[in-house]
Amino acid sequence: MSTVLELKGITKRFPGVLANDHIDLSLEKGEVLGLLGENGAGKSTLMNILYGLYAPDEGEIHVRGAEVRITRPSDAIALGIGMVHQHFMLVPVLTVTDNVMLGMEPAHFLGFLDRSVAARRIQEVSNRYGLGVDPSAVIEDLPVGIQQRVEIIKLLYRNADILILDEPTAVLTPQEVEGLFKVIRSMVSQGKSVIFISHKLKEVLEISDRIVVLRSGRVAGTTTSAASDERDLAAMMVGREVILSVPKEARAPEAVILQVEDLAVRDDHGAMAVKGISFQVRGGEIVGVAGVQGNGQTELVEALTGLRPIDGGRLEIAGRDVTRATPRKVTEVGTAHIPEDRQHVGLVLDYPITHNLVLNSYYLPPVARDWVIQEEVINERAERLVAEYDIRTPNTFTPVGNLSGGNQQKVIVARELSRPVKLTIASQPTRGLDVGSIEYIHGQLVRKRDEGAAVFVVSAELDEVMSLADRIIVMYEGRIMGVVAAEHTTKEDLGLMMAGVAPSSKGTHISALQSAG
Repeated sequence: MSTVLELKGITKRFPGVLANDHIDLSLEKGEVLGLLGENGAGKSTLMNILYGLYAPDEGEIHVRGAEVRITRPSDAIALGIGMVHQHFMLVPVLTVTDNVMLGMEPAHFLGFLDRSVAARRIQEVSNRYGLGVDPSAVIEDLPVGIQQRVEIIKLLYRNADILILDEPTAVLTPQEVEGLFKVIRSMVSQGKSVIFISHKLKEVLEISDRIVVLRSGRVAGTTTSAASDERDLAAMMVGREVILSVPKEARAPEAVILQVEDLAVRDDHGAMAVKGISFQVRGGEIVGVAGVQGNGQTELVEALTGLRPIDGGRLEIAGRDVTRATPRKVTEVGTAHIPEDRQHVGLVLDYPITHNLVLNSYYLPPVARDWVIQEEVINERAERLVAEYDIRTPNTFTPVGNLSGGNQQKVIVARELSRPVKLTIASQPTRGLDVGSIEYIHGQLVRKRDEGAAVFVVSAELDEVMSLADRIIVMYEGRIMGVVAAEHTTKEDLGLMMAGVAPSSKGTHISALQSAG
């Protein structure tokens, strides 16, 4: 193999932060290089330098043996470097063809736009790499996994042979992940090189040839998939041994805290997303919801927290009817909510950490006195919670949007769980987080359960549901396929139910648990 990319001594400073500290990294032709590190370790900064979004303060970049200067994304694209960002850069109302050819529109000899030329090229790329994308499809009609393939086609259409994939599996189902890995293997078999950035250790081990781990802006180590396991990588990332399983002791559930009866909820298009489901969550237990994303879980959580109107049925929290309650009322009866979308629902990104920590209590004493905000109280509270919840920030007045994803999530967890609550609703609580942050947030959820609160967790990560939950609800197309005790089920059983098929051998057990709530 020949070296196609080499970074030498890359250093990048921001005010108060040394993001990259003399990093050396190389990539070979036909190689998948896994890039690991905690949130804030410097991965995104390094890749943004390579893609021309940031300029390094020190260091050199060599592409195919020649030193290059990359000052903007167009420079990177011209060098054959492409990047698929974690948040897709697609125009939802346009077709695949329109999105792919933006900025490279082919024209007739008369100067008119020629979509047919672009469509043929897109079809050729799709066929060559097994992407299975229809050039005429409209983006908003495509599942997330196919949208990601469109992003990959955008790079291949521009002849990229060095591809950076930033958290490419964060919003994919297990089946879509498997499909993505087939595409990656197809690309590298044809000479492409891939930098694969992820927090999911199993996936990095499965797809990568070589793995580089960053910690605190430096290279903590380089290894191969054959020579490492999850525990080794986690320790290299965090600098200590990490508990990858969720430690919790068995305990008897207490009184019913959350009662859901025949709940029906519509989605944004008016279609029924939750179809008459009933269940209970008791104090002192964690109930997890498993299912492929898009089967009503988002609408269910929004209904439980007052963010979405209910079409039918009844909700009770701690004996109080909250069927038509506002989000504030749901909070006031003792509910903590860790939302699926931390940036748009959980935080105000332009606000400092101090004010984000009181979004649910800014009108209550001691934060407010006679409707006047007590800044001194807010600041003291923030100092205490930043220390207690290990939120890594230059100071408490930093805009929360400047924090890494893991630290943003810790701000939400600190705000929601630092007060007495009867019910904790956590939706995708560790999506996109590193192993250290995952370990911490799992510990906080188990702590609330052990304090006697009811905990309701929705996650697309089957391993997370199985390790956290005492009982598991499986949703499929807005209905409950089954409710099982976590200790009495397997991934295979859950996978069948997630696909809409309840294992016949478990049918009696599932029904009994459902009726028991």
